[in-house]
Amino acid sequence: MRLTILGSGTNVHPTRAAAGYLVRTDRNILLDFGPRTLMNLIKTGVDRHRITHILFSHFHADHFSDFITFFFDAVIYTKYGGGSRPGMTLIGPKGTIRLLRSIMQSFPSFSPAPFQVTFKEVSGRPFSIGSTRVVPKPVEHVPDLSSVGYRIEYRGKTLVYSGDTLYCDALVRLCTDADLAVLDCSFPANRPGAAHLHAGQCGQVAKEAGVGQLVLSHFYPIADRYDVKAQAGEEYHGKIWKGKDLLSIKL
Repeated sequence: MRLTILGSGTNVHPTRAAAGYLVRTDRNILLDFGPRTLMNLIKTGVDRHRITHILFSHFHADHFSDFITFFFDAVIYTKYGGGSRPGMTLIGPKGTIRLLRSIMQSFPSFSPAPFQVTFKEVSGRPFSIGSTRVVPKPVEHVPDLSSVGYRIEYRGKTLVYSGDTLYCDALVRLCTDADLAVLDCSFPANRPGAAHLHAGQCGQVAKEAGVGQLVLSHFYPIADRYDVKAQAGEEYHGKIWKGKDLLSIKL
């Protein structure tokens, strides 16, 4: 299993792309697709026209908006570029089907797509993508929006992606004994903000869950003004990575 960070920032970060992650197992799976992550996906050398599964944690724009560009590119490539691609499965929390169908019906050239498009809403039950097992769990972000984190298991290794979340018991359970946890570290511990973890809480979750390695990501600009690794390390004494665009970690 290999994780590549496509975007470690937010909408408003001047040097980092917004949220997006590529997980390579027996399949190439995308976790979220925020602004500027499509160009970083291209830089990885992975054939974007072979990607079949995209998992969304929630539908705030900084986790979603580059999907529109990606999908348009896939349509043009297939209709006019002389190429072909397998079908695309789009997975997310409650509200996924309504939102994505609305986009398909509203954007020019999106419907009918020249390849099969499948929409799925997670129920909390595990499911498989090839030989990869995915366990989705609701997390707490904002009251008016469904948000999920994902636990990805492959060949004895486990990676967890929190999406955007507050500290909650569900997140700790999702991360339990994971080899690698990628957590929302929007703010430094001394300058916490609403609806997100801060660096100290990331360390707390990693310690309580017993994770092998911790990746801090999803930084607002203020987080880069402080030593968030040291803040997380006050609670958690394992390996800590400060995420950056195109950082790749093999498990």
